[in-house]
This record gives sequence, C-alpha cells and structure tokens, in this order.
Amino acid sequence: MTKTNKMQKFEPQLLKALLLLSLMLFLAAVTTPVMTITKLLFISSSFSIASGLKDLLEQQHYLLFVLIGLLSIALPLLKIVILAWVLQVKSTAKLDRAIAIIHDYGRWAMLDVMVVALLLVAVKLGAIASVEVHFGLYFFAASIFLTMWVTHRTVKILQRRETEN
Repeated sequence: MTKTNKMQKFEPQLLKALLLLSLMLFLAAVTTPVMTITKLLFISSSFSIASGLKDLLEQQHYLLFVLIGLLSIALPLLKIVILAWVLQVKSTAKLDRAIAIIHDYGRWAMLDVMVVALLLVAVKLGAIASVEVHFGLYFFAASIFLTMWVTHRTVKILQRRETEN
C-alpha cells in the first residue's frame, strides 16, 4: 500500500475528528459571549448567540428570532450532522442529494458572520458606543470555516470514490 493510499484511507477518520472539533467549537460559540457593547463609557451589555436569540424572543421579534435561529444554529448543526452521515456511508449513490443540500444551504450559515461584522463596523464608526469582541465570535468563525473545509475534503473523497467505481 502506497503512502497516498494510506492517507486516503486515514482521511475520513481525520475528517470525522475535525467535524467533532467543529461541533465543539460551534457549541462553545453559541453559549459564550460574542461581544460586549459599551455605550457612553459606563453601560455595557455582553451577549452570546443564545442570549441574543432569547432577547429577540422576549422582545417579540419573531421574524428575526426565526431567521437568526435558522441561519446561526439550525443550518450549521444540520450541515455538521449531514457531513457526519456522509462520512459514515460507504455508497456514493445516496450521497448526491446530501452534498447538494450542504452546498446549497451551507453557505447561508455565513450570513450571521456578515451581520456581526456589519454591526462591528457600524458601532466602531459611532462615537457613542464601542465594541469588544470575545472568543465566541472566533469560535463561531473557526467552526464555520472548519466545517467548510471538511465539506470540501468530503466532496473530494466522494469524487475519488466515483472514479474508482
């Protein structure tokens, strides 16, 4: 067995481990503070994705609650679950639809990263408030990017399986 064949055999296990790491980063990102906004030098408010969703629900902003809940929590979790399933299945016949779902809807998970970035820019430009970014934002971005990389490698594995069959 050549070195390339050994790597190809080991890669799905590595991708599963990275997917587990991505899930742990995601769970940490949802529960740890993403940022603290300080207004007028003495009024501070820290929030996480989960606490932000809770606040939206309490303030009866149902549309925003559903959108951010879907884009920030449901879609990334669904993508991780589908990837884990794809890495378990040996047959490529059932996987085309799963990979299509991941590609078509997985990129929407980045929408909330853009929203947070726009919020940061808007507040940084204002003289009334300042923003301090916390680890939750970095955990979230790392989880999303790691999941994207695992998706890319998984697609390559599936393409390689199809050419071998």
